[in-house]
Amino acid sequence: MTGQSGPTRILRKNIGDLSIPQEIAESLCSYGGLDGLSSSLPSDALLRQMRDWYQACADPVRLKILCLLVVHPLCVCVIKALTGIADSKLSYHLGILKKNGLVGSEQQGNYIIYRLTPAGRTFLEQELERCAAFPGGEGAGPG
Repeated sequence: MTGQSGPTRILRKNIGDLSIPQEIAESLCSYGGLDGLSSSLPSDALLRQMRDWYQACADPVRLKILCLLVVHPLCVCVIKALTGIADSKLSYHLGILKKNGLVGSEQQGNYIIYRLTPAGRTFLEQELERCAAFPGGEGAGPG
């Protein structure tokens, strides 16, 4: 005898056309089955919006801009000084953030002032909080 036991037996249960492990089936029942679980999903429109926000945040420069704007609305010249990138690249990154509804801008004399939109602020603050909860997360917000 080699000390090995046979394969673990998994109890299965049928739900509709699916044959799934009994433990999962029982857990699904607490959510109202497949229909209940499905109805708890965000709408397709919200999932697309989330995808767009994550794509907009997928660049470290854009993340840095968002972290600056979470502190205070800023003019382009301050954002440029703090990020150290060329005007054309800064314009590109700000355009992506604006197109995806994370930032807004307003003209004040010769200056364009950028600020987080309410949706952008909520999204960024939640993501910073979520990241701070991971090991190695700084927990102190931007920076």
